[in-house]
Amino acid sequence: MDALPIRGEEENNWAARARYDWSRSEAEKLYALPFADLMFQAQSTHRRNFDPNHVETASLLSIKTGGCPEDCGYCSQSAHYDTDVKATRLMNQESVVETARRAKDAGASRFCMAAAWRNPKDRDLDRVCDMVSAVKDLGMETCATLGMLTPDQAARLRQAGLDFYNHNVDTSPEFYGQIITTRTMQDRIDTLAHAREAGLKVCCGGIVGMGERVEDRLGMLMLLANLPSHPESVPINLWNEVKGVPVNESAERPDPISLVRMIAVTRIMMPKSVVRLSAGRQYMTDELQALCFLAGANSIFIGNVLLTTKNPQRDRDADLLDRLGVKSRLSSRQVPNLT
Repeated sequence: MDALPIRGEEENNWAARARYDWSRSEAEKLYALPFADLMFQAQSTHRRNFDPNHVETASLLSIKTGGCPEDCGYCSQSAHYDTDVKATRLMNQESVVETARRAKDAGASRFCMAAAWRNPKDRDLDRVCDMVSAVKDLGMETCATLGMLTPDQAARLRQAGLDFYNHNVDTSPEFYGQIITTRTMQDRIDTLAHAREAGLKVCCGGIVGMGERVEDRLGMLMLLANLPSHPESVPINLWNEVKGVPVNESAERPDPISLVRMIAVTRIMMPKSVVRLSAGRQYMTDELQALCFLAGANSIFIGNVLLTTKNPQRDRDADLLDRLGVKSRLSSRQVPNLT
């Protein structure tokens, strides 16, 4: 592929085509394009596959917080580090459903339930399946992130009504070992395969700002774009500052333009995937978010908290999207805040 601006019918054919054979040189050429040319390609691809004036809104709830045996060096919920996050038991179904109901009233169309486990025990999965079914009955899309899954567990979640399974690869294969040692990249890819085989849609992305290089960010995108099927959702997270974790020693927040470039390359390499601006939006200006939307991001989490980190206020999101003329389930009307 010659990573140059393209127009006319050639553009339409190129922008609609999903590929699974991206090379590193192609990814690097895309990333290095003059900014206007990169944005043109990304926006052309976006318009060919999505309504460019619509942003999906989702909500995320930690249904079981802290005490995770994994040593992910960025995570406030790892039991390996002193982060002031207290371990909790799995929430009861009534509280989860009530939170989902409030999220729907606030404008969320998808509800994601997250548990800080290496992998769920079957008795806990029974309870999560009941939660999934109850949230599904509210008329919302359902998503869960529970750690590694067996094929049988993935099938049980699908039977309960789960739509999406989130399992991030976090970073490139080359940088992965500097961040996590208790779970391999292949473990993650296997869980993604189990979810796919069970008929679940996949939500899979990663984190930027942990000290990785641009080459690592592109390596992560290549890994995702060269999977047998692209993830239906690709969350891009900015690392949030967390007390007591090793990533503090290497973390460096990306230059805003480099983040926009990454969003644009994500859109081009995975043209039919929803690209979510996930954790870290509280660090972004309105102008940076607007550029990310222009580059092809088309999903956000709403609510004041994402798991254990902050998120922009709902009213700020509604105001920004209104000013951009972007349609979503948010509006300026007053509704209960999500917690």
